[in-house]
Amino acid sequence: MILVTGATGTVGREVVRRLPAGLRVRLMTRDPAKVVAPGEETQVVAADYEDPRSLECALQGVSAALVITNRVGGDDDLRLFRAAQAVGVRRLVKLSAAAVLDPDAVDLITRWQRTTEELLLASGIEWTLLRPRAFMSNTLSWAGSIRSDRVVRAQYGASANACVDPRDIAEVAVRALTEEGHAGKAYTLTGPEPITPAEQTEQLAQVLGVPLRFEELSLEQARAGLLERYPEPIAEALLGSARRQEAGAKAAVDGTMCSLTGRAALTFRDWARGNRTAFT
Repeated sequence: MILVTGATGTVGREVVRRLPAGLRVRLMTRDPAKVVAPGEETQVVAADYEDPRSLECALQGVSAALVITNRVGGDDDLRLFRAAQAVGVRRLVKLSAAAVLDPDAVDLITRWQRTTEELLLASGIEWTLLRPRAFMSNTLSWAGSIRSDRVVRAQYGASANACVDPRDIAEVAVRALTEEGHAGKAYTLTGPEPITPAEQTEQLAQVLGVPLRFEELSLEQARAGLLERYPEPIAEALLGSARRQEAGAKAAVDGTMCSLTGRAALTFRDWARGNRTAFT
């Protein structure tokens, strides 16, 4: 039995789509009514990180679990790891981030990610870490202004990021969940090339067949926009991350995707073609 947390999220739903047919799968959610199981072999169970007993019930009979949490600064990971220990889960595959390897990344989000990695390594459970660079799907936040104004607004238009397609992350996650040989491995996952927001805008324009304009946000504009969506500590952490990207910290390309799958990582243009309708 494979358990998938975050099954309706960006990576989780791609993992569910890629798990081999006939495999027993369980999807963990706070509200099962909002989840449609993709097949007869898939169960949907209710669990809450605030309720350790519900976590143990969700993990009962599970051999491997995908761990995706997003409550920055919370102890959701610790509670899940303890529940997994209690019921004898053999393997955990944890979604982390490439930033944990950067000594200059000291923002709140990255510190939390490092802490959750340390907790997993100390759990005594077989583990695999997935450390992706930024998701290509983050550009979906541009969809509204593209539809209304044919414009993309972002910070640091010339700063490069070797961002990764969530479908590639999901493919590696499925391998780590279902194959042997991934225990104790930490996989850095990037796209095949660094790309800037201005270049992403150009490629989106080509894929959509419409002219798009790029407008660079000032620091004040970027902060105001983030504060509309996030608490201040998270907004400041994201601004710090953007500054590291502008300094070149996120441009390096890693070959892990190719070595694991035998093919090149998907490009941003590939991602844009697959998500064209989101912008129209």
